[in-house]
Amino acid sequence: MAGAWDGIDEFVAVAEAGSFTRGAEFFGASVTHMSRSIVRLETRIQAQLFHRTTRSVRLTDTGRMFLDQCRRIILDRDEAIGLVSNMAEPQGELRCTSPTTLGERFFMPILLRYCALYPNVQVHIELTNRVIDLVAEGYDLGLRTGEFTDGRVRSVKVGDRSARTCAAPDYLRSAGRPTSIADLERHRCLLGSAPTWHFKVEGQDKILRPRPGWRCNSGASVVAAALAGRGICHLPEFYVAEHLSSGSLEAVLEDYCPDPEPIWAVHPHRRHLPPKISRLITMLEEELPSAIR
Repeated sequence: MAGAWDGIDEFVAVAEAGSFTRGAEFFGASVTHMSRSIVRLETRIQAQLFHRTTRSVRLTDTGRMFLDQCRRIILDRDEAIGLVSNMAEPQGELRCTSPTTLGERFFMPILLRYCALYPNVQVHIELTNRVIDLVAEGYDLGLRTGEFTDGRVRSVKVGDRSARTCAAPDYLRSAGRPTSIADLERHRCLLGSAPTWHFKVEGQDKILRPRPGWRCNSGASVVAAALAGRGICHLPEFYVAEHLSSGSLEAVLEDYCPDPEPIWAVHPHRRHLPPKISRLITMLEEELPSAIR
């Protein structure tokens, strides 16, 4: 016999997505499953939740009122299950991904401590600057930077990273020190994998697409080129912090530093988050901000 609340997750997914197709993608089920579940729910409560046409779905007045109640039910249920689940020991395979340098320098040490705490978890990690589709490729968790939109996943902010613009002293002595964003047009710019540089000018975001004087998809190689006096680079601070401290690189355009870029722990939407994922997210929230400074 069907439970009294069977179908409410499907109903909320379709209502929030605005269509059965997008709701099915978000929920991770077929459109047929979503449709049948909602029809059974409507039958049980004896009310129509959607106005359906061949092109769209729209909530009825009853559906709008019911949606608020269902959201509260799901939240209360998931919190209750989470309290119990998080008492369980993490176990099973955990598939993770991270940008290469962020992973090597900061994610890996945290992950190794996680493995020592939870030896029943088998970890597979992919370090790559390719943006992996977590849902399609079967990953449990990924680190992401910047802004993104993907209704199939949920994100938790676990830190920030700041960008610095800098060059070797010899280069600045010969080419001059830029004092404005426009000055970069006459300098050799050393680009990594990102084609744009971000700044803050009078409180407004300013995006520059520099003409590359040298380009490499490795941040470490961009730093090496800057140290060799090949031009100006614009990179996350963790690449250049030690060189700024030693004086082998000098910061420029400090008045135009952009806002810190958020770092997210991202995981496919699940009704109940397994302890193997929730415990790792907690460790990232606690340890990553201080590690990346």
